[in-house]
Amino acid sequence: MVNIKIKYFTDEIDRLAYIDGKSDWIDLRASETVELKTGDYKLIPLGIALELPAGYEAHVVPRSSTFKNYGILQVNSCGVIDGSYCGDGDMWYMPVYATRDTVIQKNDRICQFRIMENQPRIVLEEVAHLKQKDRGGFGTTGKQ
Repeated sequence: MVNIKIKYFTDEIDRLAYIDGKSDWIDLRASETVELKTGDYKLIPLGIALELPAGYEAHVVPRSSTFKNYGILQVNSCGVIDGSYCGDGDMWYMPVYATRDTVIQKNDRICQFRIMENQPRIVLEEVAHLKQKDRGGFGTTGKQ
């Protein structure tokens, strides 16, 4: 088990917790009420800072219901918070773009995160040919 220190910037949001038996992702909440008009961009404050252990990073993504409920898109698709972002003032934010007028209330669950080990050091070796079979296209379909 890994111990992670957390700082809350407000007492007005629920504390972080696993949803037992459902997922190893942890929901994050808006720490203030945010009103957005169509086309607005905003960094939504999440009200926490974490001190990640050496060798770990956090991946932050929208909840599956976020777009349906609020009409917002996370503009960096997957936010990666590295271990150096761990100071007293390093509150986490969710950068969003509004596709419609919307209001996100303080304490609404809007995104989720998990802690991941950093990628190990790798060496990229340039070669003229790869040994595996050529699938001949794009992705799993083989079509472009």
